[in-house]
Amino acid sequence: MSSYRPLHDGWILSAVLSAVSSSASSVVSRDIETPATVPGCVHTDLLAAGLIDDPYLDDNENRLAWIGRTGWSYTTSFTWSGDEHERTDLVCEGLDTVATVTLNGVTVGRTANQHRSYRFPVRHLLREGANTLTVTFDSAVDYAEEQRAVLGERPGAYAAPYPFIRKMACNFGWDWGPALVTAGIWRPIGLESWSGARLAEVRPLVRVGDGVGTVDVHVKVERATEAPLTLSAEVAGVTAEVRLATGQREAVVSLSVPDPALWWPRGYGEQHRYELAVRLGDSAWTRKIGFRSVEVEREAFKLVVNGVPVFVRGVNWIPDDCFPTRVTRERLAERFAQATGAGVNLLRVWGGGLYESEDFYDLAGELGLMVWQDFPFACASYPEEEPIRSEVVAEARENVVRLAPHPSLMLWCGNNENLEGHADWQWQERLDGRSWGGGYYFDLLPSIVAELDPTRPYIPGSPFSATPGQPPQDPASGTIHIWDVWNREDYGHYAAYTPRFVAEFGFQGPPAYSTLRRAVSGELAADAPLVLHHQKADDGNTKLLRGLGEHLPQPGTFDDWHYLTQLNQARAMAFGVQRFRSLAPFCMGTIVWQLNDCWPVTSWAAVDGDGRRKPLWYALRHSYADRLLTVQDEEVAVVNDSDEPWLGELVLTRQSLTGRPLAKESVPVEAAPRSVARVALPATVGDPDDPAAELLTVQFGDERVVSFFAEDTAVAFAPADYDARTEPADDGYRVTVTARTLVRELALFPDRLDPAASVDAMLVTLLPGEETTFHITTDQPLDPQALTTYPVLRCVNEVREHAS
Repeated sequence: MSSYRPLHDGWILSAVLSAVSSSASSVVSRDIETPATVPGCVHTDLLAAGLIDDPYLDDNENRLAWIGRTGWSYTTSFTWSGDEHERTDLVCEGLDTVATVTLNGVTVGRTANQHRSYRFPVRHLLREGANTLTVTFDSAVDYAEEQRAVLGERPGAYAAPYPFIRKMACNFGWDWGPALVTAGIWRPIGLESWSGARLAEVRPLVRVGDGVGTVDVHVKVERATEAPLTLSAEVAGVTAEVRLATGQREAVVSLSVPDPALWWPRGYGEQHRYELAVRLGDSAWTRKIGFRSVEVEREAFKLVVNGVPVFVRGVNWIPDDCFPTRVTRERLAERFAQATGAGVNLLRVWGGGLYESEDFYDLAGELGLMVWQDFPFACASYPEEEPIRSEVVAEARENVVRLAPHPSLMLWCGNNENLEGHADWQWQERLDGRSWGGGYYFDLLPSIVAELDPTRPYIPGSPFSATPGQPPQDPASGTIHIWDVWNREDYGHYAAYTPRFVAEFGFQGPPAYSTLRRAVSGELAADAPLVLHHQKADDGNTKLLRGLGEHLPQPGTFDDWHYLTQLNQARAMAFGVQRFRSLAPFCMGTIVWQLNDCWPVTSWAAVDGDGRRKPLWYALRHSYADRLLTVQDEEVAVVNDSDEPWLGELVLTRQSLTGRPLAKESVPVEAAPRSVARVALPATVGDPDDPAAELLTVQFGDERVVSFFAEDTAVAFAPADYDARTEPADDGYRVTVTARTLVRELALFPDRLDPAASVDAMLVTLLPGEETTFHITTDQPLDPQALTTYPVLRCVNEVREHAS
């Protein structure tokens, strides 16, 4: 028997002046006291009270660093009346991060880990009538710096002390995120009262084989009495129970389900899930589970689900907000719909963030999105000494158990880029023998996964090589990350790689115009100070312009900079994704950096910090489609990642830019399910007489790709000439464009007129005489002429009066 009472009301937040760092004392010179929202954090409470400006706007971030250097106290009062239960626990599902918890003036516990929960017995401290609960947070920055002073400096990608505290690393700032070091009660808190016994831990291990699904439910029980107990479990109409003898605290209930319907990744089958219910007396635990098997062929790095190799069409996931309590289930559903809409089948939860919420993994299971879960270690060497080691053990054990029921979870990964850092970033000399995290990745974490979740594979990190003695970035084995393209090389350099699996690669572009306009109150110019504040990458804007290379012209105005750099981001990632997909089955996956942003920023994301789809999103939707045509290395790759054969006549036409056919070939092609068929380009269509004045079209059924023989800056484009007309539609407008000439990469940006407006398509190349229709969704009246003119409607070879 148990009852739960949330403690989410009546909280007051106040600054603890005695705990203010010297660097923050000049700012926190008076008492700060305001109502607080729990779950929540200091920043959102101060923002709601009007005590700070929005940290996402302008350069407000710079003036708010004092918040992370300040101690904060949350206090609430509640009324308690004695009940019939034997035990009462204060259950803290998430405290961020260095906290002291007191009840009626008595300290009940101290914490130093955002990634785990805490449970404190408090019945002996509760009083009839009024009770006072206080959670006081020390500065996470100060704590981390103190630990660094004791344990010794460790090399990493950033100077911030995030490796010295078990907290979301990107809170301290990243090359796409602000430094907003949070504190607060960030997950639910409440009182659980119980008698007899309670379900302390439920860990179902789900397997399937030979037409039978098995569920071994491992249960730990906390007892207030030593009397015998009955434990039962039920799934898919199958029930079983065991008797716990006097004093017994652990048991396994096993269930066998004949011919269960399987859970499949999206695109490979249905996502069948079953409710598993576990009961102990009147206490119950329920989750949705799925029957499926998963393994990783490590050397080739091939993900195999239910015995079927899966080509991974993935995106990296970062925390969707610097303040995680603002990420609701509805917001996750919107972001996941954007992922699935772009053809994505896997989300990699990156190691500088969090173990995500139950909603995250549940929605992924519902949608068939596979999840690759990094343990929270990223881009640094991590100390293995106390007190950090014990916290790592506790958080890993808790979260492996917590996430075990979810069929969406495919893989545990020890860290992000720390193996590469130790091997290739000159860390070893700087470490001078100090620990760096290797003991976690090669010993501790795999042993925890093997003990608690043996149904899933584990890898020590990414990138990594499965071949002993090889460097982590060995393209012939395991996974690689490709960052020389963004940092130094033209995106055509992706073609120099023949990898097994690319777990990170990306190219930057600015956010949507309306997102940037909201975030920046001043001048919109590429080099304007406030615009640059929303560009966190080292020398990022220089790399954006350099990345245009010979592909696109250098911009003369902000509007051109915005369009051309967004377009170049889309082209770069389309080139890379299509290159690697064409190599299947040697290469069996790509995970693009990144799907989402946590605030309005120029970054590698396909969906910006305000949730708007950038041109990259549309390019991903095309490049991650089940069926893809791509011209690679004087071949046409016919990529068929569907269950049905793709067959027909491949029609190859070399033609002038005016549409006059110059040569044509037709080749019968059959691409088997889950395969790539490659067709060499015949010289008649593959060798142009004048690369600047010709193009190649490749048609296969309903799919068509237009490929140029020269970069856009060398192509002899005629000035774009087209008719564009606007018509009202039920949910907005239709804009139809009919081309008189070749129109290159037509894009429409309705958010310039209505920030809430969106468009269904983008980056459309039209040949002379062709037509396309864009569907704009909006509930606002828009100027029809503005929808069809610069800077809302754009193309590479556009004509405008003020063009240089």
